[in-house]
This record gives sequence, structure tokens and C-alpha cells, in this order.
Amino acid sequence: MQQPKNTNRLLRALAKQGLDVSYDDRVYTVRLNQCADAPVAEVLLPPDFPIESKAFQQLAQLTTLAHPGGGKVTRTFATPDFHPGDTGVAIGSVVQTEGMLVPAAVGSDINCGMRLHVVDLSVDDFLAQRDKFVELMKGDYFLGTRDVTMTAATSRAMYRDGIPGWLEQMSATPMGSVAKSDFGQLWREIDLVQFLGSMAGNPRWAPSELVPAAGLVRDGDLGTIGGGNHFVEIQEVMEIRNPRLAYQSSVKVGQLAIAIHSGSRSVGKYIGGMWRDRAKAAWLKGYPFPQSSLFSLSTTTDPDLVAEYLEAEATAANYAFVNRLILAELLRLRLRQVYGDLAAPLVCDLPHNLTFPNGNGWIVRKGACAAGLGQLLITPGSMSTPSYLLSGLGNDRYLNSAAHGAGRAISRFELTRAGANYTESDLGLTGVDCITLRSERRIEEAPAAYKSIDRVIDTQVAAGMVEVVAKMRPILTFKA
Repeated sequence: MQQPKNTNRLLRALAKQGLDVSYDDRVYTVRLNQCADAPVAEVLLPPDFPIESKAFQQLAQLTTLAHPGGGKVTRTFATPDFHPGDTGVAIGSVVQTEGMLVPAAVGSDINCGMRLHVVDLSVDDFLAQRDKFVELMKGDYFLGTRDVTMTAATSRAMYRDGIPGWLEQMSATPMGSVAKSDFGQLWREIDLVQFLGSMAGNPRWAPSELVPAAGLVRDGDLGTIGGGNHFVEIQEVMEIRNPRLAYQSSVKVGQLAIAIHSGSRSVGKYIGGMWRDRAKAAWLKGYPFPQSSLFSLSTTTDPDLVAEYLEAEATAANYAFVNRLILAELLRLRLRQVYGDLAAPLVCDLPHNLTFPNGNGWIVRKGACAAGLGQLLITPGSMSTPSYLLSGLGNDRYLNSAAHGAGRAISRFELTRAGANYTESDLGLTGVDCITLRSERRIEEAPAAYKSIDRVIDTQVAAGMVEVVAKMRPILTFKA
């Protein structure tokens, strides 16, 4: 197996930063030198990928988390799109805990995730009326022409029960842009959403102005993409590698695909911020704060808070499930308006940032997806590189997880600061059809900012984490 260049020099440099790191067969092991009792974290990386010491530090800090009242991290793993996170948790981290929860490990973009549809429409036919379609979608996604009005009862049902709650109320009293939706199709598609798009939430955790006692609710964030790496993309299915699984999901070469990457928007930010503060306030008096400032909640000393956090996280997760559904439905309705009666069935919808039950504890995925045996997931590239539909192989060594994308190689700040010195070709933007109202978004999210998606996928396939079902290429991308 190829070793990274200058391995010994790299490991010595990391040791000087307080890290005990080794490398063998695509896997780095890492922990803090002064924490020999902490579990060793593993990082699956192609041998030619850059090593980011900040991300290694963040992952090693995660392994040391323990609550003075009881509870600890038992295993930690990072996927090949691994890179530093802004809040002290590396993106691509998967953390198994026992007896405690760590709200900050999920963060504020609760249930950021991906949704994939396929459409029986050729690229040529799509491009023939591209301009008309794009103008309609710009209105819905950027200019506020979408109408997501709902009753107060629908809003409460959404936070409490997610997609099924929202659908039950909305199909009984259709209104707004989705009034013309095929509600029967939406009901049938619930089975293809992780957790059926429904977790045990409670409206009491939502911003009060979004859950009035009566009347109508008009939420300015619902049905919006969000910033950063979130997007909606039209793709073409280029290649099928597992015909049986592709057929089961109605995926065929030459189709269009709709990939949606978004989360819980301001609701997740509100709930995530609230619980970072509550976890800190609940820390046992007289004990030092964790060095990482990642505060946990113990099932021994804080059982009520643990239950409340899970309910609050579920509330934001339900909102995110409905947000992605509405983003998809707005687009599906416009496709039908422009191109005729198209089914555009759902393939899968699953979270990236969420706490998952796991026996007597939990698994937290931060910028990673579940990849249980037979579970479909989509892993996106950049605006000029392929995305992949995968099927999980349920590999416990890697905590039944997989990468959620290519992973950034250059931060948004660095790229924006240096962007003026690069050409479109340097940034990988030649031929990219990016629909946005913010010119800086093209630079921040330029393909040059991302690692090789093909190397991320190949490494996971070789490790026995996933298999490839289909490969798609981008046609055009909406970025807010």
C-alpha cells in the first residue's frame, strides 16, 4: 500500500503538536499524547490527500470527552472528506458515546442532509427550455415568489411529527405553492426518507413566532437553500454500476437527477445555540471545563436534559426534512409547468448532522452519513465534478458511516481573499452553470476549493464501506 510522501517528517511534526499519529493501509490513528487512556481515533484518507493538523487536533480532542457525572466517548472515526470545522468539531467526524450526549458535536445545522430525485427528461430536452425554467426557479428560491403559507396547526404538526405531520395537515387544507402537489405521491415517498422523515419533536422548542396558537404562518426560511455549501443541482445520470439497485430506485442512464443539500436553517441555529448554552450551564460545579469547550450532558446526572435535548434536536430535524421536501416540490412543480407531467420520484433523503440512537448510547455524525447495509445515500462532488449514488455495506469498523461530500481543501475565507488572483480556469469554473444572486458565492464554492470526489469514493469502496450504484454529472447548480 502506498504511503503518504514524507510520512516520517509529517508524523514528527504532528508529534510536536501533541499528537500521537500513525499510518497504515489508508488509515491514520490519532490521539493526544497526554491522553493515553482515551480511545484512538481513526481517519480514512487516501495516501495523497493533505493532512490538516487542525482537523486532527479537533478529532483527538473529541476522543477525550467525558462527563464528570458519568459518560464518555467510546469510538471516533473520520471519513475521507475530513477537514477542520469552525466550531471545534472536524467535518467528517463520527463519534460513538456511552452515557452522554454532546450537543455541540451536532452543531447548529441540525439535519443538514441530502435529497435525490430522478426525472425522465433528457439533457437536450431540459436545455431547450432551460432559461424559462431557471427564471421560475430564481423566483422561488431567491426572490420570494414561493408561497409556503400554512396554518398554525400545520406548523405545530411539522415540528412535532416532521413530514407525516405536515402532510396530514397540508393535504387536508392545501395552500400556497404546494397546493397543486400530488399528495398521494408525497405520502408514498415517505418510506424513502430516513426515519420516515419523522422524529419525536415538540413545537415548544421552535421559535415562538413560528408556532402561534391560531391563524396562518409564513416562514421566510422554509423552502430556502441556505448559504455555504448548500445547493440544489440538476444533474445527468451518466453511468450505472449496480443495475439491480438502480432499477429498484428507477434510476437510468440519461435521466436527469435533482440533488438537494440543505438543513434546518434558522430553526437549527436557534435550537443548536440554545443547547450549547444549556449544556455549559448544566456542567457540574467545581469541575474544570473541557479543554475543547465541547460540553456534554450525562444520562446519570442530567437525564431530563438529555431527553429534552433529543426532543429539541428532533424538532429541528423535522423542520429540515420538510424544508428539503418543499425545495424539491417547488422544483418538481416548475418542471411539470415547463416540461409536462413528470413523476420525478424520490430516490432517498438522509441527514448528515444528527444524533443517532445506538444501543445504550448514541452515534453523532457531523458531516457524515449513515451507511447501513443496503442504505442508499448520495455523495456530492463540486459544481464541475460528479456526484455518486451509493449503497452502504454496514461496515462496523467505520461505524456504519460514509462521507457526505468531497470535503474542502481551501477555506472560504482563503479562497475569497485570493480569488481575484485566479482565473475561471484556475478555480475550475470554466463551463460551470451556477445560478446565484451573489457573485462571491461562485468563488467561495468553486470546484478548486474541494478535494477529489473520485478519490473519496474509491477509498471508501476499497475499505468496504459502500458500493457505487450510479454516477451523475452536474448540469446547473442553484446557490443562494
